Amino acid sequence: MHGYEMIQEIAERSGGAWKPSPGSVYPTLQLLEDEGLISSASEGGKKLFSLTEAGRTAADEGPDAPWEEAGRGVDWETLNEIRQAGFGLMEAFGQVWKTGSKDQREKAVTVINDARKKLYLILADED
Repeated sequence: MHGYEMIQEIAERSGGAWKPSPGSVYPTLQLLEDEGLISSASEGGKKLFSLTEAGRTAADEGPDAPWEEAGRGVDWETLNEIRQAGFGLMEAFGQVWKTGSKDQREKAVTVINDARKKLYLILADED
């Protein structure tokens, strides 16, 4: 697969707990290729990577996959509730921003700023 597909695959396998940046993936791929653990080939304008025999051996002997570690101990149900709440908030904010009056937009910004402050107060154990 190519680098972007790898980023998406890692994000999916970790349940969204880890999504590496292109700035970390592509240099790592180059390093692995330099070490002979992967090889690359161009196909349809994309650079596709695959494990070499040495890479398969190293992968089999190595520790657990990092996406497995990233997802350990995560309460997926709660995480999904949090995501839905955040997405719902941003969707509502977007609707006000797109269709609301100037006064309504200003009120929406105040609500978002107040919510951010209240979230930080939760961490500070303050009401």
